[in-house]
Amino acid sequence: MRCILPLLIVVAAVPAPARAADDPSRDVLWAALKTCVLAKTVANRTFPCLDVDLGDAQRPGTAVLRAPGEPTHVVVLPTVTVAGLEAPALRGTIGAAYWRAALAARHFVSDPLKGRVPVAEVGLAVNSARGRSQDQLHIHLDCMKPRVLASLKAHAHAIRGTWAPFPIPLVGDRYLAMRVPAAEADRFNPFTALARLPGRRDLRETSFAAVATAAGDSEPGLYVLAYRAPRASAEDLMVHTCSAYGRAAAGAISLPDAK
Repeated sequence: MRCILPLLIVVAAVPAPARAADDPSRDVLWAALKTCVLAKTVANRTFPCLDVDLGDAQRPGTAVLRAPGEPTHVVVLPTVTVAGLEAPALRGTIGAAYWRAALAARHFVSDPLKGRVPVAEVGLAVNSARGRSQDQLHIHLDCMKPRVLASLKAHAHAIRGTWAPFPIPLVGDRYLAMRVPAAEADRFNPFTALARLPGRRDLRETSFAAVATAAGDSEPGLYVLAYRAPRASAEDLMVHTCSAYGRAAAGAISLPDAK
């Protein structure tokens, strides 16, 4: 009984995303996140999340959730309200912190496969405002489609340190691409880089993905890809559950689906 009051106090102190009042279905991920934060705060447990970092004065809090029925598909999200990649605050230090947390969480994708998919083949993706189903920033992590990885390797020479059109469509969409050297990966902020995309500055119709360069690349690091469309979804570059690799993984906890 003594735990109930602290729980209610913490729940009341965590505001819901502004969009939730218009469409509660876009608040499901936020509700799951609140449960994780409560569990960590009150009992030092992470369930139903895989991991919860409440943060401190130097870094913002983050959580890792597994998608329902997709044992290798996880999302990394802030523990405070951030609607999506279009949020101006992400162009500061907190954006880079969420990026680092996502890079560090890639093992949650590869671990269930017991090394059969290397961490380097685990991609990151964030969808646009109309390309997502939830209004809490969440970075998707999962295997990239083999044909996407093959295309990136084949055209690696065309990917440089600034945004430029990728030579061929990827899963039917025309992307811009840039390369981030390995030595700069931890300091990189994709949300700041998106603000420097050529053309329109409205990021609500922008989506991006990232994945490590292929083994043996002469300039190891990361490829970052972005495109604009009314419902842009770079998540389409992924293959959830890594099914295209023909590898089975352990079962998943049932949690809210979030595109």
